[in-house]
Amino acid sequence: MLEYAGSQRAGLRNEREAPHLLSVVRSLDWVLLVGVAALVLVGLWGVAGVTKFAVANDPSYYLNRQILYAAAGGVVLVVAALIDPDLYRRYWRGIFIGTAVVIAFVLLIGHAARGSTRWIHLGFFTFQPSEFGKLLFVVALAGMLAERQRVVSSWETTLRVVGLGLLPVVLVFAQPDLGTALVYLAALGAMLFVAGVPWRHLAVLGSLVVVVAVGVLWAGPAAGVNVLKGYQQQRLTCFTHPSNCPAAAGYNLDQAKTTVGSGQIRGRGVNNSTQVNLGFLPESQTDFVFAGFAEQRGFLGAALLLGLYLVVLWRGLRVITVARDLFSAVVAGGIVIALLFQIFVNVGMTMGIAPITGIPLPFVSVGGSSLIANLAAMGVLLAIHARGRVSRYSRRR
Repeated sequence: MLEYAGSQRAGLRNEREAPHLLSVVRSLDWVLLVGVAALVLVGLWGVAGVTKFAVANDPSYYLNRQILYAAAGGVVLVVAALIDPDLYRRYWRGIFIGTAVVIAFVLLIGHAARGSTRWIHLGFFTFQPSEFGKLLFVVALAGMLAERQRVVSSWETTLRVVGLGLLPVVLVFAQPDLGTALVYLAALGAMLFVAGVPWRHLAVLGSLVVVVAVGVLWAGPAAGVNVLKGYQQQRLTCFTHPSNCPAAAGYNLDQAKTTVGSGQIRGRGVNNSTQVNLGFLPESQTDFVFAGFAEQRGFLGAALLLGLYLVVLWRGLRVITVARDLFSAVVAGGIVIALLFQIFVNVGMTMGIAPITGIPLPFVSVGGSSLIANLAAMGVLLAIHARGRVSRYSRRR
C-alpha cells in the first residue's frame, strides 16, 4: 500500500473541525491547477485546428461548443475543489446505486450511434453517463474500501469490492463500450493496490483477467461463442496480428500512423493538414484527435501536450502521498491511474502500440461529458490535496 499522510481515524476526527475556506484555498495544489488549465487551453487550440473545416461556413462551431463545455467544467472543478471529500465517503452507497441505475438506464432509452448506445439526450446537451461514472465509480468503491479498512487483507473484502465493481463494468461493456469498461477495471486495480490489498490477491485477480481475456479473444471464438462485437474483434486482431488484418479493418490505424508521421517536427499547420481537412483521418475530432493535432502542430506540439499530461499525472500521484486518510488516498489513486490509462491507450492506438478502443483523449477530444467529467475529477484531486495539507499542518501545531 502506498503511504499517505493521515489515517481514516484522523480524517473522521477532523470532520467536526472543518478547515476554514481560506485555508483550503491556500492549500490547493496550484501546480496541478495550472497544469490542468494549460491542458484545457492546448485542447481548445487543438480543437480549433482539427475542426476548422468540419462544418461548412462555420469554422468555430465545435470550438465554441468546447469553450462552453470548458467553462461549465471549470465551474464544476471549483465546486468539487471546495467540497470536503469525506462527504462522498459518507454517501458512497447512494453514489454507487445512482451511478449503476443511470448507466443501466442508458440501455433502455439511450441514443445509439456507431453501433453503441452510450448517450442520453437532455435537449441542449447529450449526456454520456459512463464518462461521469468513471469518477463516481472511484469514489463509491473507495468508500467501501475505507469502511472495511480493518479487514482489507481478507479475501471477503477483496471479493466484495471486485464483485460490486464488476456491476457497472458489465453495464458499460453491454452498451457496448469496451474502452470505458477497461478504464473502470484499471481504476479498480489501482484502488485495490493503494488500499493495501495483499499481493497474492492481486496476483490471483490478474491471473483471472488473463484467463478471461484468453477466453474472450481466442477460446470463445474458436468454439463459436463471440462475446465481442465483430468490429471489436477486428480491432484486436489488427493489433495482435497486423499481417492478417483486412485492409478495411486496418484503415483507421493506417491513416492515423500516416497522419502522425506527416506532422514531422513543426507540423503542417491547419490549412495544409490534408489528412484532417480532406477527411482521410476518421474521427479526427474525437478518437483520433491526437493524430490530427500531431499533423498540424508536429512533434513539438505533441511533446508540449504530453509534457502537460506528465505534469498533471506527477502532481496527481503526489496527492496520494498527502491524502489525510485511506479513502482520499484510494480516490486519488483511482483517478490518476484511470487518467493515465486513457492517455496511454488513446495516444498509443494512433501509433499502433495499443488497440483501438474508442477511448477519448482527456481534455482534448471534442465532447462535453468527457471534458466536464475530467475537470470534476481534477477538482476532487485538488480537494484531497488541500484537506490533506490542512490536516497535516493542524497536527503539527
